[in-house]
Amino acid sequence: MLAYIIRRVGQSILVLLFTGLVAFSMFSFVGDPIDNMLGQERTQADVERLRTELGLDRPFVVQYYKFLEQAVQGNFGLSYRQGRPVGEILLERAPATLELAFVSGLLALVGGIGLGIFTAIRRQGWAANVIMTVSLIGVSLPTFLIGILLIYLFSVELGWLPSFGRGEVTQIGGWSTGFLTASGLKALILPAITLGLYQMTLIMRLVRTEMLEVLRMDYIRFARARGIRERAINFRHALKNTLVPVITITGLQLGSIIAFAIITETVFQWPGVGLLFINAIQFVDIPVMAAYLMMISVMFVGINLIVDMLYFAIDPRLRVDRTAGGH
Repeated sequence: MLAYIIRRVGQSILVLLFTGLVAFSMFSFVGDPIDNMLGQERTQADVERLRTELGLDRPFVVQYYKFLEQAVQGNFGLSYRQGRPVGEILLERAPATLELAFVSGLLALVGGIGLGIFTAIRRQGWAANVIMTVSLIGVSLPTFLIGILLIYLFSVELGWLPSFGRGEVTQIGGWSTGFLTASGLKALILPAITLGLYQMTLIMRLVRTEMLEVLRMDYIRFARARGIRERAINFRHALKNTLVPVITITGLQLGSIIAFAIITETVFQWPGVGLLFINAIQFVDIPVMAAYLMMISVMFVGINLIVDMLYFAIDPRLRVDRTAGGH
């Protein structure tokens, strides 16, 4: 177990290093931040001076090494646009994104597993058929289009929910939350549904497929022949074995919620790190872009690492295979 954890951690570190290298390489082609930071009356001397101050005159390898060295210490440099520490800016925007991702992930997980179980158990019922038909919307339509449709229906036509912004927030220490205000909760509904709908429908269809396969297995037939109640068969025997292969896909989908929040935040003008990244691209704010991508990479890799550990702990076949392979 310890060797497996060490190996997976090492692989995760290599992935992060490679991701950082690719991101830093791509950002060098986005544009020159000097053009946006200096006015039209700038001189060549001003350009060279600012380029030296920002370290942009150094070779690419040196810039990347300097970025990694500072990132390990939690220092991502200064924003070219705001002139403030990037870490401070990210901490201001992170609560909005994390709250949105939390609600969307909860919706996807609870709704996906619950509806997947229901449509598998009641697969011949009309309600299950309706749910499966409607789920095609969440799988087929792109996220931004779902957001626009929800805004048109619930904000423009019905006027029930706000179409943009985060609403009123409350400060708890250094954390700003919208969970404690009515306008904050109302503003969270449409973005959370938009972000979590695709993941929810995907998890639902996966759970349904796996559970139907488990319900056809011989030990389920034997359990019915022994007279075990149908409820116990579905939730004690079938569900437990259904969730084992679902864990990996579910973990990947929950990780992608944070990564794909950038689209939802743009549609709803949600003041999170995703919208910050879009604005950074327009201004060629390389420190913000690099820090954002590294933060998303760390969270995504971290979630995948946790999922691997859970999968290894839950499925005894993996432990048996590792032990047999070692001998």
